Amino acid sequence: MKAKESALQEKKGVSQPKATNKTSAERIKLNRAKNYSVEEYVSKILKGNVTFLSKAITLVESTNNKHQQKANEILEQCLPYANKSVRIGITGVPGVGKSTFIEAFGTYLTAQKNKVAVLAVDPSSTIYKGSILGDKTRMEALVNDKNAFIRPSPSGSSLGGVAKKTRETIILCEAAGFDTIIIETVGVGQSETVVNSMVDFFLLLKIAGAGDELQGIKRGIIEMADAIVIHKADGENIENAKIAKNAFQKALQLYPTKKSNWKPKVTVASALYNSGILEIHHMINEYLKITKENNYFNEKRNEQNKYWLLATIEQALKDNFYNRANIKKALSEEIIRLEKGKTTPFNAAKRILES
Repeated sequence: MKAKESALQEKKGVSQPKATNKTSAERIKLNRAKNYSVEEYVSKILKGNVTFLSKAITLVESTNNKHQQKANEILEQCLPYANKSVRIGITGVPGVGKSTFIEAFGTYLTAQKNKVAVLAVDPSSTIYKGSILGDKTRMEALVNDKNAFIRPSPSGSSLGGVAKKTRETIILCEAAGFDTIIIETVGVGQSETVVNSMVDFFLLLKIAGAGDELQGIKRGIIEMADAIVIHKADGENIENAKIAKNAFQKALQLYPTKKSNWKPKVTVASALYNSGILEIHHMINEYLKITKENNYFNEKRNEQNKYWLLATIEQALKDNFYNRANIKKALSEEIIRLEKGKTTPFNAAKRILES
């Protein structure tokens, strides 16, 4: 009789796959290394190495003092190679199809031999402080495009729906050779208009049939837009899109001429069918030609630099104030007094400021 095989008998295992591909291996190696010099970062970034670009952006976004110091040094050395791109801001209400539009537009641009960086800002939870950062999953084709770079970042508590360090990230992307920077904002609101302070061309996406066609007559974000695109103009929605286009065109006539001498345009598009994308690109090029000829392009960038200088000073003063031990103590005491109804917010603030 044949002997019974033991259940503990060792069997031949499955052969292990070969080492991971070179790109993944390089990324893993970089993630393990923590002490790359500033010069190494800058050298790799200038060569278009997106792995080092991503790591540098992580340093920029970090709140660690050592990381911030290193990031500032990298930024200083990258600055001479920046400012050579076209910066486009794209905003619109949730559901308007921003990610779909950006993927179609970005893919069109890379096909024209452009290098495109998309800085997509994801909303941070005000309760749990986290972000999904799902833009890469929504832009699958662009993610796999060798001439594109997508960086989702949490908005945090940043005013304007753009990540706090987006301005610095633009500089790094430009130094890495990206000639078109697209900034996708969280949504539409008064605070969202801060995106206008970091882009050359501001594009507002709208959808027809949402009941807000006449909102164009109100001042605000529409007043800042250089172009309005009625998106999802396909299928049964084509006629509605045309009606919305006419409504916005009439509304824009109520606004005075812009300092740039550019008259904002309204057009329709469907990223799903790639219609209207070419026209939008021609529109942006026309805007750039006009504003560079009348020097508004450079004037606007200079004004933006001044704005961010003052904004950075204000943020530093705010951080310094709230990080003081005596202020933390006074604030805690005044909050208790507020909860007990023994003071008002204004009197409490006055005492804290006087301390």
